[in-house]
Amino acid sequence: MHRTVVLNVVGLTRDLLSRGHTPRLSALLPDSVPIHTVTPAVTCSAQATYLTGRLPTDHGIVGNGWYFRDLGEVLFWRQSNALIQGDKIWHEARRRDPSCAVANTFWWYAMNTDADITVTPRPLYLADGRKLPDCYSQPPQLRERFNRDFGQFPLFQFWGPATSIASSEWIGRAAMAIEDEYRPGLQLVYLPHLDYGLQKLGPGGDIARDLAEIDALCGRLLDHFRERGCRVVVLSEYGITPVSRPLHPNRILRQAGFLSLKEDLGREYLDPTASRAFAVADHQVCHVYVRNPSDLPAVRALFAAVPGVERVLDVDGKREFGLDHERSGELVLVSGSDAWFTYYWWLDDDKAPDYARTVNIHAKPGYDPCELFLDPAITLPKLKIATFLLKKKLGFRALMEVVPLDASLVKGSHGRVTDDPVAGPLLMSTAPHLIEADTLAATDVRDLLLRHLFAD
Repeated sequence: MHRTVVLNVVGLTRDLLSRGHTPRLSALLPDSVPIHTVTPAVTCSAQATYLTGRLPTDHGIVGNGWYFRDLGEVLFWRQSNALIQGDKIWHEARRRDPSCAVANTFWWYAMNTDADITVTPRPLYLADGRKLPDCYSQPPQLRERFNRDFGQFPLFQFWGPATSIASSEWIGRAAMAIEDEYRPGLQLVYLPHLDYGLQKLGPGGDIARDLAEIDALCGRLLDHFRERGCRVVVLSEYGITPVSRPLHPNRILRQAGFLSLKEDLGREYLDPTASRAFAVADHQVCHVYVRNPSDLPAVRALFAAVPGVERVLDVDGKREFGLDHERSGELVLVSGSDAWFTYYWWLDDDKAPDYARTVNIHAKPGYDPCELFLDPAITLPKLKIATFLLKKKLGFRALMEVVPLDASLVKGSHGRVTDDPVAGPLLMSTAPHLIEADTLAATDVRDLLLRHLFAD
C-alpha cells in the first residue's frame, strides 16, 4: 500500500493556475487532467461522487440540501455520513488491505461515519442562543488537543463575512498532525479558501492574494506529506464562473399562485407542506418540489419561459443528468452560465424572515452566498457587531443582522458543468504515471484514488 493524501482545493482550475500566483501548485499542472464534474457541481454532491464512484442517482446526495419529504422540512448541510448511500472508498480499501486506515479531515458528511479518524466543523449551540466556534472529532481527544494546540477552530473564518485563510490553515495543521500521529493509509483534506473570494469577486476579480495564500499552504502540505513517503493528489470539485443575473424561483412561483407562506410576527416564512410548488435553490441548480402531478406541466412551462433558466429537467432529464433519485425535486432547474438561483420569496425586504440578514446556514431553506458579505448599507459594521456581542455577553437576545439582501453583490457561482474545461475542476498528482485518461469523469475519481493506494 502506498499511503495517499488528497488535497481538495475548492474552486481550483487550470485557468486560475495560469495566472502566475501559484508556483507550488502550478508545478503539478503539466501532469493534470480535467474532471468532468457531476450535476449539481456543489460540495456535497461532488464529494459523495468522489467517495462512491456513483452519481446522485445512486448515492442520493442531490445537493448541499434538499426537501426531506418525511419531515416536511428543507435541510441543508446535514453531517451524517449515513446520508451517502452505498459503499465509500474506505470500504473497498479495507477489502483490499484490512490495515488501511482512513482519515476524513473536513470533507463533508464526516459524522456518524465508519472512517477511522474524522475532524469536522461543529459549533456549540447553547440554550441561551449563543453559537460558539468548535469542531467534532473521532477519536474525541483530537478535538481537545487541536483546539488547545492550534487555537479554537476559527468557525467564523470558515464561513461568513470574515472568511479568511485562517480556517484552511487550521485544517492543514490538523492534517499534518493526523499524519504524524496515525499515518493513515488515506487522508482526505478539505481546503475551502478559494471558494470565498471567487464567489464574492468572481474569477475575474482581484483574487491574487487568495491564490498566493492557498498556494503557500499547499506547498507546506506537499512538503510535509512527501517527506513522509505519501503520494499526494490535488483535486477540486467545481469551477466558479462569473455571474451577473440572480434568479428568484420562489418569487416566480409565488406570483403564479403555487407558493404558500406563513406570516409570523410580521415576517413571511416558507410553508413547504402547504405549497403546491416551491424551490430549493443551490447555486446554479434548483430543485422544484411539486405536490400534485397535475401541476407539473404548468410549473415546467413557467420556468421554461424564464430568461436565464437553461434547462428544466423532468423525469427523463433527471435520468440524463444522474439526478433521478427520490430526494430530487419533481423538476430540476439548471441556470445559464451567467445566472444563479436565490432562495428568496419575499417581495418586500421588511417581510424577509428573521434569519435572512444573519449567517444561518441551517435555518435557510436554500443556499445563500450573500452570507459572505457585510451589508454595505450598514454605516459602521464593526460597531454593530461589537454591540451585538456585548448584548449577548450581557445575556440579552439579539440577532446579528449584517447580511445584505442584495443578490446582485454575488459575482461568482457554480453548480452547472462549465462550458470550458479550463474553467472547470481538475486533478493533479505527485504520481502522474497513474493518470491514464485525458479527461476524468467524476465517477472515476474513486478508482484513481484507489490506484494511488495500491498500484506501483
